[in-house]
Formats: sequence, C-alpha cells, structure tokens
Amino acid sequence: MFEARLTEVQGLVQSALDATLATRPDTPLTAAMRYACQGGKRLRAFLVLEGAALYGIPATAALPAAAAVEALHAYSLVHDDMPCMDNDDLRRGLPTVHVKWDEATAVLAGDALQTLAFELCCAPVLGAADRRINLVAALAKASGGEGMVHGQALDIAAETAGRPLTIDEITALQAGKTGALIGFAAEAGAILAGADRAPLRAYADALGLAFQIADDILDVTGNEAATGKRVGKDAEAGKATFVSLLGLDGACTRAAELVAEAEAALEPFGATADNLRAAARFVIARQT
Repeated sequence: MFEARLTEVQGLVQSALDATLATRPDTPLTAAMRYACQGGKRLRAFLVLEGAALYGIPATAALPAAAAVEALHAYSLVHDDMPCMDNDDLRRGLPTVHVKWDEATAVLAGDALQTLAFELCCAPVLGAADRRINLVAALAKASGGEGMVHGQALDIAAETAGRPLTIDEITALQAGKTGALIGFAAEAGAILAGADRAPLRAYADALGLAFQIADDILDVTGNEAATGKRVGKDAEAGKATFVSLLGLDGACTRAAELVAEAEAALEPFGATADNLRAAARFVIARQT
C-alpha cells in the first residue's frame, strides 16, 4: 500500500510541476528548471499529502503545497551540487544542472524554483488566506537562515573548521540542512487544517534525523548505480558523519530507534497514519 501510494504521489506531483512550468517562457532557464524537477523519491510531497489526509483534506486541495516543497527541494539540490558548494556532477543518475548547462543557469534555475515554491503555496485551492500565509511563513522559516540554508552554512563551515564535528554538532547541522524541510512537509497538513502541529513535528524531528543517518549509511554501503549520485565522498573528504562517529552498526541502531520514535508520535492518529509509519520504515530501508 505504501509503495503504491508513493508511486501515485510521484505521478501527481510530477504532473503538477510539469503543468506549472509549461506556462513559463520556452527558454534555457525553464528547461533547466524542468530538468531539475524530474524524478526523485518525492518523500517530502508524500508527507504533505498524507499529513493533510489525517485531517480529511483531499490530495487535490493539498497538491500545490506538495509541489511547492519539491520545487524548493529541487532548488536546494541544484545549488548544493555546484562547485562552490558540494561540487557534484551527478544527481538522480544524470549530470547536475551546472554540468548540463553552466553555473549561471544553475544559479538562476535554483533561484526561480525557490520563488516558484512560494507562489505555489499561495494557490487558492489550499484554503483560507490566513492558512496560506501560515504555510508561506513556515516554508520560509524551514528553508532560510534558521533552517535549511543555515544547515548548509554550518556544513560548509565544518569543512574549514580544522576538526571533526561532534555528534551533537552534526545533529544540529542536519536538523537544519535536512530536517527542517522534512519538518515543514510533515506539518503542512496540520497548518492547512489549522490544527495542532506538535504530533507531526515530533514525528518529523525523528524522521528527519533518521533520513540523514540513512544517507550517511548509503554513502558507505551504497553504490552509484542505485543511489544515482557519487558515494564515498564523505570519507574521501574526511568529514565526520553519523557512521564515522557511531560506527556502521551504531548508526543503523540509532536510525532504527528514531523510526520507532517517529511511529510512536503518530499514536494519536491511529490506523489513519499507517502510510506515514510506513514512510518512516522506508527511510532506513531505501537504497537511494
């Protein structure tokens, strides 16, 4: 059921993004934006739609928010892959945007995808104006200088710190770089419903950290063909990761503990949250 639903969400979100970008001018910029939005797990969009479903909000009434978080995630990947950041030439099994086009186009495509995300959060179908404003504010906080961008800045600073990070420092870094946007995605349904965000926030906090630990594990155990990106880069760069600090077995154990915490946070929702529970288990079982 989970895998079928995830596949369904992937199709819904891809169609929504394609339809939106089809209204843009036919330029290299639009082509780069469209390219950056192709593929991916769409886990963040899945969290938006399943979180909304907990409150009886149909997918059609939450889809722009799901597309928004994927547009913003795509922007972050385009910029993170650039030479001035993580310097990657492969993403989702394809050349990164700055490799396929050039650095200037990659910067602008990322910029345009970021602003598109906020445009999508203003779609009238999402509900009352005050809830859309709350959604925009939550996305801004999750993606900006207190969230994802802050985490990326900490990651860059760590490369020149002259010492490996501690487990607490890595946890704080990843809470911004990876966890903040996952947190927004999980809480978006509660925001649209005007409901208490606390249960889904607790779920997302555990899920986001488990997701990053799984990424660190895949960087050690994965292969390029499966992940669609370079592996082994952290070790080559001498970066401290959850695996380097906890060991492979310790990292796997910690990830499993976090999944259990995420599942426990969903108890108030009963069986209606089973897909979100399955998503938590998927996070540490995935191979990409």
